[in-house]
Amino acid sequence: MSRFPSIEEVVATSPVIPVVTISDPSKAVPMAQALVRGGVNIVEITLRTGGAFGAINAITSEVPEIIVGAGTVRNAHQLEAAMEAGAKFGVSPGSSPLLRQEVQKAGIPFLFGGVTPTEVMTLLDEGYTHLKFFPAEAVGGIPVLKALSAPISSALFCPTGGIDIVLAKAYLDLKNVVCVGGSWVADTHSIECGDWSRIEANARQVMTLRVPEGHGLHE
Repeated sequence: MSRFPSIEEVVATSPVIPVVTISDPSKAVPMAQALVRGGVNIVEITLRTGGAFGAINAITSEVPEIIVGAGTVRNAHQLEAAMEAGAKFGVSPGSSPLLRQEVQKAGIPFLFGGVTPTEVMTLLDEGYTHLKFFPAEAVGGIPVLKALSAPISSALFCPTGGIDIVLAKAYLDLKNVVCVGGSWVADTHSIECGDWSRIEANARQVMTLRVPEGHGLHE
């Protein structure tokens, strides 16, 4: 049995993957428990703070029912540290040949960032069919994804960046979108204040969203 889920399992876990930036690892477990109570069993911890690896480790140890991933992975050192902490998937805003090589060797499911046709085609050529689309709203959002869907229909996306609950529904209606990433679900303010009920409520709202049947099936 693989130590990692498949990328298909990762993106099918929830319509929205909570993207979390957390400084204090002691708040990671109650945050993750709030997500689980709300029905969300996945979280992406961004590697933007010194507490990120501790948060990944704490959630992995104390809340095993949630799939924990590492976000903002930019190099091999971060990838190795994230896996040692217990990350079950990785996410990067972009990609580099070296990072792709390390991901392939590690066998961890990974969402590389791809926005332009050249970036997307390069990743497809290397077998990466599920991609992060970042920063979604800043680079054109829904119209760009619609434009990509016809000539590059085999690419499936997780748009992230500038998306709220209303925009999430619109993105999920796109045929080439399998889930979205959202920082509003477990936002930094709610975590710092310990507002776990708000995070739970946001998670419940997320789980009312639906990915239309047939999304994620390659043509």
